Amino acid sequence: MKPLLFLFASLLSLCVNAQRHDFSFAGPRADATVITPADTFSTEKGYGYDFIKVPGKKGGEPFIFSVNVPDGNYKVTVTLGNKKKAASTTVRAESRRLFLNNIATKKGELKDFSFIVNKRDTRIGDNDFVRIKPREKTKLNWDDKLSIEVTGDAPACAAIRIEPADPEVTTLWLCGNSTVVDQDYEPWASWGQMITQWFDDRVAVANYAESGERASSFIAEKRLAKIISLMKAGDYLFVEFGHNDQKEKGAGKGAYYNFATCLKTFIDEARAKGVTPVFITPTQRRAFDATNTKIVETHADYPDAMRWVAQREQVPVIELHDMTRTFFETLGFEGSKKALVHYPANTYPGQPTALADNTHFNPYGAYEISKMVVEGIKSLQLPIVSHIKDIYTPFDPAHPDALDTFHWVDSQFFEVAKPDGN
Repeated sequence: MKPLLFLFASLLSLCVNAQRHDFSFAGPRADATVITPADTFSTEKGYGYDFIKVPGKKGGEPFIFSVNVPDGNYKVTVTLGNKKKAASTTVRAESRRLFLNNIATKKGELKDFSFIVNKRDTRIGDNDFVRIKPREKTKLNWDDKLSIEVTGDAPACAAIRIEPADPEVTTLWLCGNSTVVDQDYEPWASWGQMITQWFDDRVAVANYAESGERASSFIAEKRLAKIISLMKAGDYLFVEFGHNDQKEKGAGKGAYYNFATCLKTFIDEARAKGVTPVFITPTQRRAFDATNTKIVETHADYPDAMRWVAQREQVPVIELHDMTRTFFETLGFEGSKKALVHYPANTYPGQPTALADNTHFNPYGAYEISKMVVEGIKSLQLPIVSHIKDIYTPFDPAHPDALDTFHWVDSQFFEVAKPDGN
């Protein structure tokens, strides 16, 4: 394998203390630091191969490469392809956020692609932090590194550049639960980690959702406070809750009480910063009626409460609740299992029993849901619609993409335990 090169350029004025980093398979370059397969990541060095084995002598194996950078949005430019062979490469970042899927290159062909990755840690101020859950401490989303995963059927990455993004890049801040969060492990996935692929390098997606979250706990754990400390005028705050909120019991709880009050907090905080709030009604559960043809309502009055607050406060709404109902009913009782985590025993390592989850999506389901959110953005005519990439094709939940047209290369990390929330 030819040596990797890693170039440290001068500090950029776009982001204090942030550097531009280049690494390449192209051979020696001026001002470059050569990296060999032995150069695994260390905190002291601040860059290197991370988590999984490095590419072998022949190349073509998946790898993760991490770089220490401060919080912020970063423009990542990858050069995909190989001079000696054809390739098919997928690029994800941080906690399995999809940016490029199954990019084909011919022998000798090199293609450049740029996208924006949001990197964060838990710090809000000198003595103020997001209160993440113990399991989140291992999530790539909350560490000090920006991690790029290069995978695919025959991956070939010739170069990667990481540099601070233009401060004027629009950030789409996501607030929600396990149906939105960046899921770290196969076979779980959510729309928040799939929607990243549909935007060009003028939009960043900062996904702060977490499994098991309610609107109230999202605020109490200071996840919203962290967003408020970073968001700027012109950004968007997307809010999807309801799955776990309906389980709250006690005085002052309920859809039109505590839940509605929390939703008003999201609105007020966003507008105070010149940010546009957008509500997203919760995804349906796969709960069919006795005839196995129609989805039954399992969210009580929480979707209606979200609509009620939105109407009162003039907040745009994306009707994911309705679109996912159509999606499930179109796929049918059996077909809808293909969009969720339904797998026979031993499909994945360490999975002795079957998985049958009617709430959480697999990569295909999450991919389809992400397109529903894009359709919602289009129907609302939000200005970021101009930054949807040409690769996006219009979507109708009554005519979903066939499963055999979706190809996903699994990451090397699996988890059989169901995410928090239902």
